[in-house]
Amino acid sequence: MKKGLIVLGAAALVAGLAAPAAADPKPAGFGRATLTGFASLPAKTFVPDSEPSGSRLGEEPINGITPPFAGQPVQGFSGIVPNGRGRYLMLSDNGFGQQANSADFLLRVHEVEPDLRTGRVRVRGGFNLSDPDGHITFPLTREDRLLTGADFDVESIVRADDGTFWIGDEFGPFLLHVSARGKLLEPPIPLPGVRAPENPYLGDGKPNLGRSKGFEGMARSLDGRRLYPLLEGTVDGDPAGTLRMYEFDVRKRRYTGKRWTYRLDAPENAIGDAVIVDRNRFLVIERDNNEGDAARTKRIYLADIRDRDRDGAMDKTLVADLLDIANPKRLGGFGTTFRFPFQTIEDVAILDDRTLIVANDNNFPFSAGRTPGKPDNNEFITIRLTRPLNTAHGAIR
Repeated sequence: MKKGLIVLGAAALVAGLAAPAAADPKPAGFGRATLTGFASLPAKTFVPDSEPSGSRLGEEPINGITPPFAGQPVQGFSGIVPNGRGRYLMLSDNGFGQQANSADFLLRVHEVEPDLRTGRVRVRGGFNLSDPDGHITFPLTREDRLLTGADFDVESIVRADDGTFWIGDEFGPFLLHVSARGKLLEPPIPLPGVRAPENPYLGDGKPNLGRSKGFEGMARSLDGRRLYPLLEGTVDGDPAGTLRMYEFDVRKRRYTGKRWTYRLDAPENAIGDAVIVDRNRFLVIERDNNEGDAARTKRIYLADIRDRDRDGAMDKTLVADLLDIANPKRLGGFGTTFRFPFQTIEDVAILDDRTLIVANDNNFPFSAGRTPGKPDNNEFITIRLTRPLNTAHGAIR
C-alpha cells in the first residue's frame, strides 16, 4: 500500500557513510541471510505507447520528476507470480497511492525478466485488468471498462491451476477473479462483515477497517482449493496490531469461517506479502513505514497457524532481516552488508527450499529509500537462507 504524497526524509544507503539507526531488537530465527542476486529496473520506465498518467499529482517536482507523465509507469509492484524461464508476473497496485489521484492509472500485470547476474531487468509485456462483461455494478472510471486505481487497489495475486488469477483488493476489500489476460470473470467477492472507507457499497454504513488496509497479502493452498487472504489493517474492535487471515473456498466461492490472527511486532507496522510454505506455515513480509536510514523493520517471518504457544496468534520465526543481509561478493556495488531500505516491500516468492526472491513496491514517484531526492527503482534480490524451509511439495512454483 502506498502512502500518497508523503516523502520521508531518509538518508541514502551508501557504503562508507554513517551507520543507519539501529534496528528494533531481532527475535531468534534462521540467522543472517546472504545476497545471491541483484537487479534493478529504473524508476522512469513506462509502458510503450501507453496513455498519459499522473494528471492529478499537481505540477511540482516530486523527487526530481515533474508530473504529469507521458505514459503509464511500470511501478508499484505489489504481488509476484513466478512465470518460468526466470520471468515473473508483477501486479501493480492502484497507482499513485490514493483513490483520488489514480483515476488515470491503469491496473496492470507486467511480465519482467530480472537478470540477477548483470543487474538488468527487461520488461517483456503485460496485460491490463478489465471488466468488458459488466460484472461490476458500481460506476467505473472509464467507459471502456478498463480498471483504474480509482476503482480498486489491487495488492496481492495468485495463479489458479487453470491459469486464471485471484487478486486481493484493499478498497472493498474484495477478491477479484480474472482470466489469464486480466478480464474479470465474475462479480467482485466481498468480505462479509468488513468494509473499508473506499467500499463502493458502503452507502450510509460505517467502515470498520482503515483506508487501503484490505488484502495486502494472499496465499493459495497447496492443492489450489483455498485462498488465504491477509488484511493489512486491524479490524475495529480487534486488539491493536492484530491482522486477520481468512480462508476462502475456491470451489464453493465462499469463506469457510476459519480465521487466524497475525500479530505485528508493533501496531504501527504493516504486512507486505504472504506465500504458503506448507499446510500450516506461511512466509509473511512485515515492515515499518520508514525508509532509508530511518528504516528499522523490514523482515520476513515464518508464520505458523498452529499457535503452539497458545497466545492466540500465529507463531513467528524470523527468516530474514532485509536490513542486515550478508553481501560477501559486494553485489550491486554495495558493501558487505546489504540493506533493502524501502518503505514498502510487497513481493516474495520461494525459488527453492533455501532461496527467496524479494522485490520492493517503489511507490513511484514518492518513495526515495535508496537515495534521498531520487525516486526508487524497482529492485529485485535473491537471498540464500541459513537453513531449509522444509517446504511442502507444491509450494515452489
